[in-house]
Amino acid sequence: MKSALIIFGFIFTLFSILPFIKSPLWWIRVLDFPRLHVAVFLTIILVTYILSFGLGGTTEKVMLVVWFLAIVNEIRYVFWFTPVARVEGLRTEQKHPANAFTIMIANVRMVNKQHQKFKELVLLENPDMLIMNEPDEAWHESVRKEFDAHFPYSIKKPLDNTYGMLFWSKFKLHDSEVRFLVEDDIPSFYTVIELPNGKKFDLFTVHPQPPRLMLNTETREAELLMVARQAKKTNYPSIVAGDLNDVAWSSTTKLFKKISGMLDPRVGRGFYNTYNALVPFFRYPLDHVFYDPEFRLLSLRRLSKFGSDHFPIAISLNYEPLNGDEQEAPKADCEDKEEAKELIQEGLEKGEERNQEKKENGEQKAEKKPAH
Repeated sequence: MKSALIIFGFIFTLFSILPFIKSPLWWIRVLDFPRLHVAVFLTIILVTYILSFGLGGTTEKVMLVVWFLAIVNEIRYVFWFTPVARVEGLRTEQKHPANAFTIMIANVRMVNKQHQKFKELVLLENPDMLIMNEPDEAWHESVRKEFDAHFPYSIKKPLDNTYGMLFWSKFKLHDSEVRFLVEDDIPSFYTVIELPNGKKFDLFTVHPQPPRLMLNTETREAELLMVARQAKKTNYPSIVAGDLNDVAWSSTTKLFKKISGMLDPRVGRGFYNTYNALVPFFRYPLDHVFYDPEFRLLSLRRLSKFGSDHFPIAISLNYEPLNGDEQEAPKADCEDKEEAKELIQEGLEKGEERNQEKKENGEQKAEKKPAH
């Protein structure tokens, strides 16, 4: 048992240390996700070791101190997403918010067939705007009739590669674009939302690739940071929303916030884990909404399951441009901007490689296709 505890203690300590390496390698970046889980498991190992074998000699004490420091390292990341920490996005103080709206974000999971359950949830929640990630044409056809009637305005790009995107709105849209920022088959949306009183703001919706086996994160970092720079430069206050395939406490998300100057309503409130809805213990906050200080929070809610591996999430904000200075937004220094520039360049280069590979693979498949 002692040897097993030492081995597992070493492994989880390594899990805590490896993310310090600034690398897009998937097996490093995926360790940004389970910070809380690593802290919990390592705490259990530490306590079990001390209760079973005591503090031991000098070597063992050093080992236990290292384990303890690894636990502290993990906790310092997730601490900010607990109610103990100071909130970042302030709530509105208006009793009757005049410019309030609700955005619902849902990764529907392309292979999920519970279309009717999702439609019922959306119509029950009745958001002003709806962002759907992962819809293919089957999903589009199943919800199109009801949602087109409910939401007069929309942007649509259903795809069968799990990166399709649909957006519906009760409010007018201007200058809408479907953008392919890094990879030719992974879209993002940009539009200008006009509120009923004529006030406008920018909305960016994103769904970059996640870190997974043999797939590194260069393109994810590039897409998020490109959107961050675009949001910072627009003429209107901005909101960025969608499935970012990254956790709220990662170095990439922190850099995104600094470059964009946006707030995260989760800070000081909770994790609001949205993935994996099918696995109760292993859940992470992957679906996000970031916004400029000109907005104030009314509510943030994780909604009920509907068959996807993601929980949907709904946020209600109020547009209060006169109170923007009262919220402290993250700021980027020269080092942050240089890091973002380098990551964007690396991601664009990797995106070009992947685009070329996909084209070549497509051509090869076409050549192998039998003639009729």
